[in-house]
Amino acid sequence: MHEFSVLAGKDVAGLLAGREADVIDWVREAYLAHDAGDTVNPDSYFLRFPDKPDARIIALPAYLGGTGQVAGIKWIGSFPANVTDGLPRASAVLVLNDYRTGYPFALLESAGISAARTAASAALAATALGATAPASVGVIGAGVIARTICQYLAAAGVPLTDVTVHDHDDASATALTGHLTRTYGAPSRTGSLRSALDRDLVVLATTALRPHIGEGHALRPGQVVLNVSLRDLAPELLLTAQNVVDDVEHCLKADTSPHLAEQRTGNRSFITGTLADVLLGRCVLDPERATVFSPFGLGVLDLAVGHHLYQRAGEEGRLLPVPGFFGETSRW
Repeated sequence: MHEFSVLAGKDVAGLLAGREADVIDWVREAYLAHDAGDTVNPDSYFLRFPDKPDARIIALPAYLGGTGQVAGIKWIGSFPANVTDGLPRASAVLVLNDYRTGYPFALLESAGISAARTAASAALAATALGATAPASVGVIGAGVIARTICQYLAAAGVPLTDVTVHDHDDASATALTGHLTRTYGAPSRTGSLRSALDRDLVVLATTALRPHIGEGHALRPGQVVLNVSLRDLAPELLLTAQNVVDDVEHCLKADTSPHLAEQRTGNRSFITGTLADVLLGRCVLDPERATVFSPFGLGVLDLAVGHHLYQRAGEEGRLLPVPGFFGETSRW
């Protein structure tokens, strides 16, 4: 039987460092496995709190087949009020289960894994959707996810030579622009919401609960929008664009912008296809139209990244075994 082990956050960070290209590949493989039906990815479950409407803890169970054959669940909290106390908004763990026995064999600190798989998905989409050489980039929302997406965009070859950052918190926007300037050697600036939206490649990474970008704004031809936070754009804007999602059923729920668009129109004809459709050449996009990528976030992506890191952690001696974790190891 598997020994139960823990992989701490500092070791997750160490294993992820410099492996952006690998993580993007792992995420791509997971998307294609999901498209091929070699996954099980039930609906995410949202635990909400009456007195904290902006907070939630989400359970993402999943199974990923292929050579890995691993099951598991990500349990991730999003508490935006943490930021005022100087704490990260999100915290998470990932449990990995053996497919043969069902026994859990590892617990991984997963805030970093979640950020990396989200960023890798965004970078993969940016390149697949043709945003390989944008003249300008706009980032709306200046937290950990935005910073990590920029890291993965750069690793994927997307130039960060002209970046405008907007956040309702000026200190956060200033911190991210400083980081981008120091890290990538190109001047970045803070700006208004309108100026950040009027870029060739736009990254939405906020904690918005409902659309706030609509009236008075328009998506322009050739623009690519990475709608990572899912609830910033009014449905009217989506209806003017080509819409690519990670999974149609998963994305069109929980009052995401695509879900609101479906409610508005009564159909899903505004969905152009999935990212896997684009990767496999089944979906051809018009470069003269705006494209919006809306990823709900699939648990199989966390499994893919987490399992690869677990394997490498074992090779590098980073796992912390917990002897005697299981109370009974025999039926008799």
